[in-house]
Amino acid sequence: MELDRVLKKENFVYSGKSKDIYRIPDGEYQGKYAFVFTDRGTGYMDKSGRPVFDPGYDNVVGEIPGKGAIACRFASYFFRLLAKKNVPSHYIATVGDNVMVVEPATPISMPEQAPEFAGSAPLLNLEWTWRNSAMGSFWRRYPFTRPCLDLPQVVEAWTKGKTDKLITFESLAGAGVMTTEEIACVKKFVKDIAAVIYEEFAARGLHVIDGKIELGRLQGGDGRIVLIDEISPDVLRVCKGYEREETGGCAKARECIRTSLSGEDRKISAGNQLPASELEKIFLS
Repeated sequence: MELDRVLKKENFVYSGKSKDIYRIPDGEYQGKYAFVFTDRGTGYMDKSGRPVFDPGYDNVVGEIPGKGAIACRFASYFFRLLAKKNVPSHYIATVGDNVMVVEPATPISMPEQAPEFAGSAPLLNLEWTWRNSAMGSFWRRYPFTRPCLDLPQVVEAWTKGKTDKLITFESLAGAGVMTTEEIACVKKFVKDIAAVIYEEFAARGLHVIDGKIELGRLQGGDGRIVLIDEISPDVLRVCKGYEREETGGCAKARECIRTSLSGEDRKISAGNQLPASELEKIFLS
């Protein structure tokens, strides 16, 4: 595929925080999309005005040289692995250092239902998390649980935006976003994806604490729901040295986990959690 012919202004579709999307006008992949992974990085500005890169933030604050190519290789690795396990996604092929071809798909969303009412808004997208251990926002919401307690692969849905919000499955069905049958299928689907990712890390002696993905409906064919966007090290929490104890949880939690409370603000961190850069080295070296 001649990338110079595809990556032109007239084929441009959308620019996100980390990727640019182009429609492929002709050739072998006509009608598909080209995902261009950029070097843009999200984070915040410190008091001196310098960028601090942190994937937990939604604002782009600068560029990290080589980030796009690394993210593309990491995502390609897991898309290909999932394909071998018969897990459907929108992935077709990787055609450049930072470019992959994908099937057009529509994120699970819902148009604004009452624009005449001030404050109404559309549901642009959903994100899906799975949790193997009580960490992060799970523990902050449910502080009565023991940090790093084993969970039965809890699946959650979140509305995606500047501030992600947890939404119950009953609310998704009640609002007409998804049918109860679709929700049941999606919960199993997320667990299937999580199991493949978990096993791949476990084979390297690592424990996946939790992760986040996006799903969408293919625009062609039967419109089935598949994995879309990417598998990113930025949205996987992975630790080393996990040792399961009989009561459920990690035997090293007392020496690894740190929590704090300031007013109603709870924080939790894991000393043995690996940064995204380490995950990239493990799978791309």
